[in-house]
Amino acid sequence: MATLFDRLFDAHVVAPLGGGAFLVAVDRVMLHERTGAVALGALAAAGRAIVNPRHVFAVMDHIVDTRPGRGDGTPVAGGEAFITETRAAARAAGITLFDVTDPDQGITHVISPELGIVLPGLTLVAPDSHTCTQGAFGALAWGIGSSEAEHALATGTLRVARPRTMRVSISGRLRPGVTAKDLALHLIARFGAGGAAGHAVEYAGPAVAALDMEARMTLANMATEFGAFTGLIAPDEVTFAWLEGRRYAPRGALWKEALAHWQTLRSDADAAFDREIEADASEVAPMISWGTSPQHSVPLTGAVPAAAEAGLPPETHARALAYMGLKAGQPLLGLAIEGAFIGSCTNSRLSDLQRAAAVLRGRRVAPRVRKALVVPGSQRVKREAEAEGLDRIFREAGFEWRESGCALCFHAGGERFGEEERVVSSTNRNFEGRQGPRVRTHITSPEVVAASAVAGCIAAPWSLP
Repeated sequence: MATLFDRLFDAHVVAPLGGGAFLVAVDRVMLHERTGAVALGALAAAGRAIVNPRHVFAVMDHIVDTRPGRGDGTPVAGGEAFITETRAAARAAGITLFDVTDPDQGITHVISPELGIVLPGLTLVAPDSHTCTQGAFGALAWGIGSSEAEHALATGTLRVARPRTMRVSISGRLRPGVTAKDLALHLIARFGAGGAAGHAVEYAGPAVAALDMEARMTLANMATEFGAFTGLIAPDEVTFAWLEGRRYAPRGALWKEALAHWQTLRSDADAAFDREIEADASEVAPMISWGTSPQHSVPLTGAVPAAAEAGLPPETHARALAYMGLKAGQPLLGLAIEGAFIGSCTNSRLSDLQRAAAVLRGRRVAPRVRKALVVPGSQRVKREAEAEGLDRIFREAGFEWRESGCALCFHAGGERFGEEERVVSSTNRNFEGRQGPRVRTHITSPEVVAASAVAGCIAAPWSLP
């Protein structure tokens, strides 16, 4: 009996290589401007061609300028070369390029699902650790390095050490006001940032089946913060309805043929996993991080834990507290903030913006919040949000309304928050310096970011007057 991962992996094995490694066929390769020119340039310099250019896509997302009226520039000093070289290399290679001005431009893991580039049963790789986002569609998607990208481009294959399998079974239902982001942080806080290390994780159970596709993508996205090789969710009618009619999805008779195959992509009832863990979604509360790892997260109404309570070595705990300017036992609600960010491949889709805008409607960002911005995950998300008037709500509240891109999800030497400023963020990582040198980032859901921006301190949406 097979797991979903077994089915996907075994269907793509070209040859065993020994020692637990296999040569695996790669169906889709996605590149971005931070690494795309490196892989494409190395391939061209070696005189090798891309084996299947139709299945390779390049995206401008990581360091593009997200400010209104942007051109081809980037806030990263010297970053223009990444953009211009990737553009030239993509055009020379004959691959599809979603350039800065393309109406379908956006964050890689947002636009691939939007366009139906990722489909159930495919293997997809990209030089980005959050490629696992796309496992929400029942695809085998994982992050790689530039040299691996070069190999995948030239041969359509990669050497992969087969990971172990793990199922996270989630019973119950999320309570009103609790999101997939909270569920992801709850799992990582409970089982550790290395809780899924070396495993391909399948998220399953009634709570997962009840999630819409955008929530499933948020959950799968943070499999990398869980330490996993990738995250997977079995495709179902929700998946199929979401994909039908997308630009690269099959149509007509091919759709019916694909659907018949996709409906077989699930774990057998008696499939054996190398590891199983369980959680009850009804026990999940709105979450927020207190330290410098997603594992350092607690319920929003909680306090900074002591080292033993957090399950951390004293020196790790002390370093996190020192960096964040906090003390054990200190409540998180009420901590003054200077910045707020809504965006990233975790929480920049239309439903994320809708929930945040619902909190902001008729309210204003507190005067002490120096910078508050919202960055849609794609140009399509931006257009759809503007059609609903969400941009007006954000602007009237005092948020900057940006163009699509990764923006302040990570600091690459360009735009940043100020040193020792406390920021609430809908991103997936809160490592030291993630949003700028010495910036103190608390990761949480978009609606908590919005509420905190209004209050000028970490706040719950339900507490706003």
